[in-house]
Amino acid sequence: MIFWTLYLSLNKPKCMRLSLLTFFSVISLYFSAQPLNNWNDQKIVVTRESNVNTIMHAEDLFKDRWDVLAQPQFWKQIMLLSPDSCIVNVGNTRQVLFKMSNKEWQAQTEIQKTAFKDSLKSSLNLPVESTINVTVGKSDFYKFREVYPSLSKGVEEFEKNGVDPWYAQAILLIESPGQLKKSSVGAYGAFQLMPDVARWLGLTVNDKVDERKNFERSAFAASKLISRICIPESKRILTRYNIAYNENDLWFRLFVLHVYHAGSVNVAAVINKIQPTQGSQQLILDMWQNKAAKFGNGSQNYTQLALAAQLILHEMVYEQCDEISSVASR
Repeated sequence: MIFWTLYLSLNKPKCMRLSLLTFFSVISLYFSAQPLNNWNDQKIVVTRESNVNTIMHAEDLFKDRWDVLAQPQFWKQIMLLSPDSCIVNVGNTRQVLFKMSNKEWQAQTEIQKTAFKDSLKSSLNLPVESTINVTVGKSDFYKFREVYPSLSKGVEEFEKNGVDPWYAQAILLIESPGQLKKSSVGAYGAFQLMPDVARWLGLTVNDKVDERKNFERSAFAASKLISRICIPESKRILTRYNIAYNENDLWFRLFVLHVYHAGSVNVAAVINKIQPTQGSQQLILDMWQNKAAKFGNGSQNYTQLALAAQLILHEMVYEQCDEISSVASR
């Protein structure tokens, strides 16, 4: 779900006010010409049983070895694990200790659970502040086969709006994959947009009509949120620390995803705590280990999930496809 705030405040029905800085950045972007980029060298065409889909490749995952990091590897296991099982792991490093039956774990009292975790920390010589987590499998939520057909549509819609289609694929894989569920805070649709955010971006959301249910309209709104707010706010935060960036770098894209999920205020807070001097994979790793404002566990996990989902998609595509070709070579 999106815990994103646009600095919106309601003066009267249907009247919204942005902070002065965000307002002028949005207006500037809205009226400036947006040249369409060519992302063909990052796309592949996948053919399987006469079905053809165009998706974003995962090569950047392997360049800086994001694929071997403990966190995405941990979430990859969780995403593929049945909810009747769970993984015992070290919280800050996501080191996997072992798997066990979720039924057996839930049968223990809270006192027994605490004693069990304390004994593990002691046997592993972990610091007192370390945590032992027991994380339940989530294969019932991450429906990769069901969401797969929509990836090509998402890529197409984002590119049509002049927005990096990598974001469409990343969001579709982890927000509400292959299903239309409303979150506990009201986020809805394939891109899990909050009602006020969706309305601000031009969608109709009321008691009778909810355009977040329409894939194309939801994709339109999400792409505008990324291009008008998330990317500019990400640049603003990084510029404050004189950090250079390339919009096609994976670390930058992951940074933007954090803004999409947690909001720029909370991302700025955690960056202020980290005080980075350069943009790289290490910046994202530091964000995974730090909390500030409302940038907590869910925010830390968001890009870990994005990486894990991309790894699963990569394996799924290459294991089951009949043919893969590069769009750029066509």
